[in-house]
Amino acid sequence: MRVFDRTTLRRRRDRAAENFPSHDFLVRRAGEDIVERIAGVNRSFGVAADLGAHRGALRQAMADAALQDGKIGTLISADLSGEMLRHATGPKIVADEEMLPFADRSLNLATSILSLHWVNDLPGTLIQVRRALKPDGLFIAALFGGETLTELRQSLGEAEIECEGGLSPRISPFADLRDMGSLLQRAGFALPVADTDRVIVRYADPLRLMAELRGMGETNALSERRRTPLRRATLIRAAEIYREKFGLPDGRVPATFDIVIVTGWAPHESQQKPLTPGSAETRLADALGTVERPAGDKTPR
Repeated sequence: MRVFDRTTLRRRRDRAAENFPSHDFLVRRAGEDIVERIAGVNRSFGVAADLGAHRGALRQAMADAALQDGKIGTLISADLSGEMLRHATGPKIVADEEMLPFADRSLNLATSILSLHWVNDLPGTLIQVRRALKPDGLFIAALFGGETLTELRQSLGEAEIECEGGLSPRISPFADLRDMGSLLQRAGFALPVADTDRVIVRYADPLRLMAELRGMGETNALSERRRTPLRRATLIRAAEIYREKFGLPDGRVPATFDIVIVTGWAPHESQQKPLTPGSAETRLADALGTVERPAGDKTPR
């Protein structure tokens, strides 16, 4: 089952490419976060690939942050959209994240900035990334997850049921933070970490939000989406519900974006390993200065 129509996604990105800098604030924010994490790693990366790079998101973030010279040697920008890549500088390749063109153990670093939430087989893509990394290679990605666009999802759903007596998929499903750590482990990554940057953006009205999503290339690309446009009456009602449920005192409306940042390493013998259960030499109760009690015992008052 293919949740996303990747051909439609490519067309949406192609259409958004020319004016993307007017709508790329979340990509820039996530890119800054990833570059900061890369800067904090005490090593250099000879060959890196930015997957789903848009117009060269990682390279732009590196330039904005003035990342140390030599921190990343060769950086390859890869994206499904040739129109996006037309605006990128440096080495670049049109490539689908679902079918990566990189040889096994060819990369020291792989990144992805707000693209992997459109992948149909995310575990499969993560496995490909891990195989493309050299031992002890680093993977850092940012993708939309959690409660992203929850306000729009609820408003469109209620309006469509009320006005048309049915419901069609319009907002993508997003991975949960807890799921991402497990997915990294399943893909064979060591030392997996996942955290969330919640961004609340205020818009003058819900239609401005929808226009922003078009500018991002982030509009509906679900395979089971309805092929006919949303009825005008339904759209107007969705905007009313949005204001009624989520409107702010100043008349604006909020939109939630949860940016999930994941980090994992290709396994290497030099990495820290978890201790074997029962191998601790110090009791936790001693370290905390408390009295250890068997499970089920009540603490005396």
